Amino acid sequence: MLDFIKRHEGLWLFTHSPSVMIAAIVALAILIGAVFAPWIAPVDPYDLSSFSLMDGLLPPVWEEFGTSKFPLGTDDQGRDMISSILYGARLSLIIGVCAMAIASILGVGLGLAAGYIGGRFDAVVMRIADIQLALPAILTALLIDGIARGILPPELRQDMRVVVLTLAIALSLWVNFARTARASTFVQMNKEYVQAAMMQGQHPLRIMFVHILPNILGPLLVIMTVDLASAILLEATLSFLGIGLPADSPSLGTLIRIGMQFLLSGEWWILWIPTLFLIALVVSINVLGDFLRDVFNPRLR
Repeated sequence: MLDFIKRHEGLWLFTHSPSVMIAAIVALAILIGAVFAPWIAPVDPYDLSSFSLMDGLLPPVWEEFGTSKFPLGTDDQGRDMISSILYGARLSLIIGVCAMAIASILGVGLGLAAGYIGGRFDAVVMRIADIQLALPAILTALLIDGIARGILPPELRQDMRVVVLTLAIALSLWVNFARTARASTFVQMNKEYVQAAMMQGQHPLRIMFVHILPNILGPLLVIMTVDLASAILLEATLSFLGIGLPADSPSLGTLIRIGMQFLLSGEWWILWIPTLFLIALVVSINVLGDFLRDVFNPRLR
């Protein structure tokens, strides 16, 4: 077993980095809790029959008047905080993963094409990317979200908020994928295997996605982890501002926004417990992203 670990440098680095191992455990625990929330959570916090107003604003179990029935306390509606956080993490991760997937598909596709085709197409794609980089990601997401709401009929706006928010976040994060894919494609275009494939007359799409793409996945995987954390933070920020998901959608950003209303009244757990959970999720993902960067680029260690 030790010989196997030593032969695989990434696994060896993982087993010799306590911070990375802790981050992986935290991320895995949150992922399992989010995926299996309907079975793990004590109750469904958004089923009106599962909670009572009489249980509202109960503190965590270690505080005075706390109860073991609600270890992390309840909110003003009597909803169990553990259940709310698990369901909130579930929706935040769904939006984050979907937004990151859309951004990676769009960005990698445009980056590969820009690097392979070059010329005017490359110039147009990169100028669009430069313009978007001049704007913070949250402003881009706000702009796209506002345009989408203006286009959609009023009766569909509420039902499409998750879809609109996901697309808004995705379209604000594609640039990093495009720039990295483009730069890596330029490097691979000078390699002999690409030149040989071109001389054989292979279709450009086959060259890009069969020959070039597998050889540039390393830096793209790093960006995926970083952008996943960014997407989750963007969703939380937009929901906190009241622009993202509505109050009846249990995302982490929504929980934090609701908790802000009770911070000064002494019910600190309604705000700080979801906030600490969000911090743990984002930090663990970023630590794993740094680990992947070190594995794929040893010169950065």
